[in-house]
Amino acid sequence: MPEISFHNLQVGDEIPPLTAQPISRLTLALFAGASGDHNPIHVDLDFAREAGMDDVFAHGMLSMAYLGRLLTSTVPPHALRQFQVRFVAITHLRDRLTCTGTVMEKFEDNGEKLVRLRLEAVNQDGEIKVKGEAVVAVEDRAIGSPGHREIGA
Repeated sequence: MPEISFHNLQVGDEIPPLTAQPISRLTLALFAGASGDHNPIHVDLDFAREAGMDDVFAHGMLSMAYLGRLLTSTVPPHALRQFQVRFVAITHLRDRLTCTGTVMEKFEDNGEKLVRLRLEAVNQDGEIKVKGEAVVAVEDRAIGSPGHREIGA
């Protein structure tokens, strides 16, 4: 794959995807502790069943965090200008999310070179769980590393 820079990025280009390990109960417990979001619907099976669910399910912000990791493994955190998402579907236990980003627009604002990315987090069955957009500042030098990336829980 050629070097990824503002100069050679084109609308429709994709940044290297990132795939997370399958969502487990441990993942949910660790995220609850790290985020401070201890909503029992995400960690307590009895509570989830009383609420009409078959089982606990992932925090929406966990899926957003994976998309954030896609971004910050592509550009430095200080290059992030905007990041927004819409939660589309519940992420269940054992879902394995793959996060992708596609160049929607290249533009300059006050002399800063920017790229607008369309973001998605999809599970192993291709079901979209989260959609979003981000604007990142990109220099005329390489961003990210080529190839698919995989992260742990």
